[in-house]
Amino acid sequence: MFAIVRTGGKQYRVAAGDKIVVEKLAGEAGDSVTLSDVLFAGDGGESKSTDGLTVAAEIVAQAKADKVTVFKKRRRHNYRRKRGHRQQHTILKIVAIGAQKAEKKAKPEAAPAEDKPVKAAKPKAEAPAKSAAEVPAAAKAEAPKKAAATKAAPAKAAATKAAPAKKASTKTAPAKKASTKKPAADKQA
Repeated sequence: MFAIVRTGGKQYRVAAGDKIVVEKLAGEAGDSVTLSDVLFAGDGGESKSTDGLTVAAEIVAQAKADKVTVFKKRRRHNYRRKRGHRQQHTILKIVAIGAQKAEKKAKPEAAPAEDKPVKAAKPKAEAPAKSAAEVPAAAKAEAPKKAAATKAAPAKAAATKAAPAKKASTKTAPAKKASTKKPAADKQA
């Protein structure tokens, strides 16, 4: 069975056991990758449905392509620029084509993980909603104090902002100097 998958803006014809070089994918060597963008699948001379079909692959290595030299020149203008580029890519080994084969491969990997003790992340405890009867009297007493404190805070801020404004208004602007230019003479004379 073969499939045509799309990854990194390019299309690749793959079969189980093939190694392909694709644009860089996240992950390290040994990680499993699922390519879900299957465009076409076939077995011998027959085409298969691609609905829900995935391709399971394993990352062999993260590597760089050969260096490409980019040289720009404009003659008779003393303009030369030399740059290089090495494209990063990932080497994949196709493990299986089809969702059923990929699931069979995943089950043996999950069994050894059960032998090891795993620390489970503690879920965040959510406080249950309390009715008015369950709210303690101390909490009810604190609520008006907090509301009064928040109302007082903007009043203090307004008072501190108003004080500098008054000081600025007490300063007087310097008087304008009289012009030193002489009045223009009559041109008619």
